[in-house]
Amino acid sequence: MILSRIIFKYLSLSFLILAALSGCTGMPEGVEPVTDFDKSRYLGTWHEIARLDHSFERGLIDVKAEYSLRDDGAVRVINSGTDSETGERKVANGHAKFVGDEGTAHLKVSFFGPFYGSYVVFELDPDYRYAFVAGYNTNYLWLLARETDISDEIRKAFIDRARALGFGVDDLVWLH
Repeated sequence: MILSRIIFKYLSLSFLILAALSGCTGMPEGVEPVTDFDKSRYLGTWHEIARLDHSFERGLIDVKAEYSLRDDGAVRVINSGTDSETGERKVANGHAKFVGDEGTAHLKVSFFGPFYGSYVVFELDPDYRYAFVAGYNTNYLWLLARETDISDEIRKAFIDRARALGFGVDDLVWLH
């Protein structure tokens, strides 16, 4: 009886830990990842045009994400940005894996340990020039582009789409 309780507590704790670790790989209601996604075309450098601010990017300007293929098939992620007060370049190294099949633009990204966060490309230019990206909830949103200049039409489309999905577009930080 005591052994059964210990096993039950261990299994319950393990389940809670697994649930917590996987809890950040979902996506906001209404957000649908791009299908027919081509990982090889997405690799390379992307400039952050706009974002909803959060602690790990607060105060950063000239933010870039660089994606390359790792030997194990995962995607190497190098995010960098310049601290607007000190001028120091900050770099975060991580990796991303697909949550499902590689043709669906829903990845999980980790910058430390077994902890992952969602990376959901929910709109992508046919020529892979810009991307709308969400995290696991409506607090995480990015507009990325291959170049730092984007058209007013793309800017408006991003705002309109994000607003319709429940993102707080009035709080966007525009970098370009």
